[in-house]
Amino acid sequence: MTSEKPSRLPETLIVLLVLGVGGYLAWDHFKPAPEPTPASAPVPTAAVPATPLPSAPAPAAPAIEHPVEPSTDAAVAQPMPALAEADAYVRDALVGLLGRDAVLTWLLTEGFVRRAVATVDNLPRELAPVMVWPIKPTPQRFTTLRSADGTSETIHPDNAARYTPFVRFVEAVDSAQAVALYRRLYPLFQQAYEELGFPGRYFNDRLVQVLDHLIATPVQPGPLAVKLVEVKGPVPSTRPWVRYEFTDPALESLSAGQKMLLRMGADNHQRLRAKLVDLRARVARR
Repeated sequence: MTSEKPSRLPETLIVLLVLGVGGYLAWDHFKPAPEPTPASAPVPTAAVPATPLPSAPAPAAPAIEHPVEPSTDAAVAQPMPALAEADAYVRDALVGLLGRDAVLTWLLTEGFVRRAVATVDNLPRELAPVMVWPIKPTPQRFTTLRSADGTSETIHPDNAARYTPFVRFVEAVDSAQAVALYRRLYPLFQQAYEELGFPGRYFNDRLVQVLDHLIATPVQPGPLAVKLVEVKGPVPSTRPWVRYEFTDPALESLSAGQKMLLRMGADNHQRLRAKLVDLRARVARR
């Protein structure tokens, strides 16, 4: 017996990481300039200054591990807008990389940078809330297969085929152009990351951490057993697709991003892992 549940492609993961690539180089471009040291006020000769109590030094910002080289694209004459007014600028840049049809099909360009940064940061966590994804949900269906005796349920073997067209699209994205776009937009990504609650932290370093985390996802030959979590109470569940879990506790304990990869099927997972490895080599300091 086959059951169908609405689902969303894990294209959030892939598009963000395709766009989130950049080279390593001059971190000084994004290092804040030091503030001038104010001149010390003279101490009156008749006064004896009190001895100041020692204070704990402020924690130093972590050193940048994977700096992004600033864009040197002379063809981009338009100045970078402020993050709050950047939607149209970013949308045009995405259209230039992916094409208008792809952008209209897949992306939510309103607040794209903030959505992208929040989602990248959430992927290694337990939850990656859909409401902040920069990707439109897909109308396709997630399918499961129940055993003949009705005692177990697995992800349907044909389920992975839904993801194959998007995997091909990702594989066809020009990595060099993606690098150039990421470098060009990086000040916006950095500002959004700091505003998210990470002042003094470097977004590209976080991106490398996320890539390493996703690359480490164990490929599962499948089929993967799943179960529908029972909801008790008088109010019936109207969204049962959000209640599916992996039966294996080790798989269920993986992060949101890792579980996205597993749901795509082993072949798609391996193909995307190869892309992530390639992108990691481009985004990280060599």
